[in-house]
Amino acid sequence: MRSFSAFACIDWSGAAVAHPPGLALAVARGAAAPVLIDPPQRWSRAAILDWLRGVAARGDNVLIGLDLSPTLPFVDAGAYFPGWSHSPANPRDLWSLVDAMAADSGHLGADHFIDHAAIAPYFRRHGGREGALFGGGIGRLRQVEVQQRRTGQARSASCFNLVGAAQVGKSSLTAMRVLHRLDGAIPFWPFDPVPNNGPMLIEIYTSIAARAAGVPAHRSKIRDAAALEHALTSLGSRSAPTLRLDDHATDALVTAAWLRTVAHNPALWSSPALTQKIAAQEGWTFGVI
Repeated sequence: MRSFSAFACIDWSGAAVAHPPGLALAVARGAAAPVLIDPPQRWSRAAILDWLRGVAARGDNVLIGLDLSPTLPFVDAGAYFPGWSHSPANPRDLWSLVDAMAADSGHLGADHFIDHAAIAPYFRRHGGREGALFGGGIGRLRQVEVQQRRTGQARSASCFNLVGAAQVGKSSLTAMRVLHRLDGAIPFWPFDPVPNNGPMLIEIYTSIAARAAGVPAHRSKIRDAAALEHALTSLGSRSAPTLRLDDHATDALVTAAWLRTVAHNPALWSSPALTQKIAAQEGWTFGVI
């Protein structure tokens, strides 16, 4: 695996507001402690997109982990939206569709996409509104989510579930709008081959980094300076003084430090369960083996 000079983590949010409190960005450079990058105002999805465009324009040698699902399940049913004649054929067509259908949603949100008459039946939404095509149970899963559950590495929820604290659907759909507008300026593994230099995007799951940092599964989140210092030092990193100690900031700091520690490990890039079809249609979470 090629080397990187910096490692970043973006903790994402699908909240339908201008400055979602769940957005956080941390960067680990060299041997220094990871640092939280905070703009004058809190991050917006548009501002994160601008940051990514700047990274691409400069050709920064940075590995960027995104805590989100970049696609919906495909392999299980042979389509993102089985039975719908306009179901997109690949991830980039999906990103384009979401961005176009959600165009009237403010702040790069996705509400208008979810509410569309052709799309709503596939989702479980608030108010007991479970679409006829949701599929019941926990909902459809991507193959990487099936693998996470099989191995016990994580328990990701279905992107078609938009209800509850563990839901990731809104985050993922809003991220698809950003990815469409980024327009391939930064390669995204495994949809794209690993570039010889410059930046690269990967999907990450912050709970995997937390487990590696010694955070017990029953605790899950870090909310105080002592716990953050313990997690970072467990990863061989210097502690990172910060005035922001919410779940999202600490997730970003710990995951950036974790990426710096493990990104060189070829095993984390080559799960036996990752086939060419899965890579092309659904992507994969880095570190799931």
